Amino acid sequence: MSVPTSATPITIMTVDDHQLLRAGLSEAIGSQPDMRLVAEAVNGLEAIEKFHATRPDVTLMDIAMPEMGGVDALIAIRNNFPSARIMMLTTYSGDVRIRSAIRAGAAGFLLKSTLRRDLFDSIRMVHGGQRRIPMDVAMELAQFPVENTLSPREIEVLKLAAVGQSNKRICALLEISEDTVKAHMKSIMAKLEANDRTHAVTIALQRGIIIL
Repeated sequence: MSVPTSATPITIMTVDDHQLLRAGLSEAIGSQPDMRLVAEAVNGLEAIEKFHATRPDVTLMDIAMPEMGGVDALIAIRNNFPSARIMMLTTYSGDVRIRSAIRAGAAGFLLKSTLRRDLFDSIRMVHGGQRRIPMDVAMELAQFPVENTLSPREIEVLKLAAVGQSNKRICALLEISEDTVKAHMKSIMAKLEANDRTHAVTIALQRGIIIL
């Protein structure tokens, strides 16, 4: 895509908890005459604050960060600024988080592995009102055409199972019966098409349903 000749540069905010990535993005954006970096943030909470202060044209936001992740920050920002153009940075966080970002109004996705190749064209596309979903991300979504969403309680149970808690320990921690824990695990395995609880944990981690 050719560089526009507009006198007004595209203002950009970057949000990522890795300083080296932010530095690389800053340097790259600074090399483009039609782009200007106006803010950087290290997590979703800071992103919300800095978005209010700078109102960037395009925000590049990591989908997985400490304190507040990118999807929650995306929702919070767009609740106040529905026209915000926010593109999520990802390293294959799983189809569940990607779908959540799409539902929340993400303007597109950028794979961190292809930033050097796709960054500038993607920013210009999103700023121009288009949505950008890379083929690799689209293929991951196509691999799981049905989300099979787990309930909040099922996610709680699976998170505890993922860190090695037994059914008895899970029922004590959640103050539910062991039969209820077993029923939740049965439902989880059916929804995820898993062979056993270990397989269910593996699938949930790969798809971004749970994060450890």
